[in-house]
This record gives sequence, structure tokens and C-alpha cells, in this order.
Amino acid sequence: MEEKKPIIQYEDFAKLDFRIGKILSAEAIEGSEKLVKLSVDIGGDSPRQILAGIKKFYPPETLVGRLIVVVANLEPRTFTLRQDSGQVGFESQGMLLAASSGEDVVLLAPEKETTPGAGIR
Repeated sequence: MEEKKPIIQYEDFAKLDFRIGKILSAEAIEGSEKLVKLSVDIGGDSPRQILAGIKKFYPPETLVGRLIVVVANLEPRTFTLRQDSGQVGFESQGMLLAASSGEDVVLLAPEKETTPGAGIR
């Protein structure tokens, strides 16, 4: 049974910046069974690097060009992994949204083409 999440105030929810992102590139991360490194256009000057634990469900080559929903104002997080060259840190500059049911994971996406960086309200 899934843990019940606490109720939050609307003001806290309103702080989240949800945006449409377009995946520009995707690659599996050496030394990780789950993580894929994505370069995502969410509008602005340069793409964001986002790490996502979706390798089991989406081979990286199938992700390029897809539109996804991203939390754009999440504090960056560094993942440290062991690789042949030693420990390597990868920064994630956002989070993609996905639904999970049992063993399946499905990326959230807009129902039709739209501009990368479009806000969600």
C-alpha cells in the first residue's frame, strides 16, 4: 500500500514551475542500472541536464524528440556514481514527471505538439 502524502497549502504548490520540455539527447549512464542522462530544452538560453531513473522502461534512443513535463525550479541534485574512471558526479537540474502503476512507468506528456518552455497551469 502506498504511503499517504501530507496535505500541502496552495501557496506551496504554486511555487512549483511546471514546464514542457523537449528531449534533445539521451544517454545511459555507465555504472547505473536505472539512470538516463537527458538534455532537455525547457525554453531559455541553454538546455537543462536532467537525470531520470527510467532506463528500464525507456531505452535512451527512444526518448530523443519527445515532449515531457518537467519541474523546472527544483533545486539541483548531484548523483555520485562509481565508474571505471572512479567516482563521478552528475548534476540533475530538474525532474521529469511520470506515472507509475505496479511495475510500469509512463512519462507524462502534452496531448499535442507545443513549444518547449510552455508553462503548465
